[in-house]
Amino acid sequence: MREAAEGRSMWAIPWPCIHEFLAIVTHPRIYEPPSTMKQAIGQVDAWMESPSLSIIGEVDKHWSILADQLTAGRTIGPMVHDARVAAICIGSGVSEILTADRDFDRFPQLAARNPLIDSAPPFAGALSRSKQGAE
Repeated sequence: MREAAEGRSMWAIPWPCIHEFLAIVTHPRIYEPPSTMKQAIGQVDAWMESPSLSIIGEVDKHWSILADQLTAGRTIGPMVHDARVAAICIGSGVSEILTADRDFDRFPQLAARNPLIDSAPPFAGALSRSKQGAE
């Protein structure tokens, strides 16, 4: 993330991912010890200082994009959250998402790349917005 935050290429974080980050890093059953909320908020604040970052959320056509992703991905149950993140990205013109969650492979309109195992440089185009979506 540091490379993206300090780089010049546009990158994005969907609002639901910020919420999920805060929930996970402060959870005492996931991390021992967990981050304090003050520390977690400080990290989000640091990301938001990046001039190339765009925080993205639902767009006007979100429902139709989400419905398409739910259908195309044969999504049910807890994977609806992943479909929501995918729909936010697609609606905002994001072409690729960096994630270790293989469930994102089910959404054909959004390329998913795992930065933990992929040899390509991190953030080389990940979470990059297409020119059409950035306008």
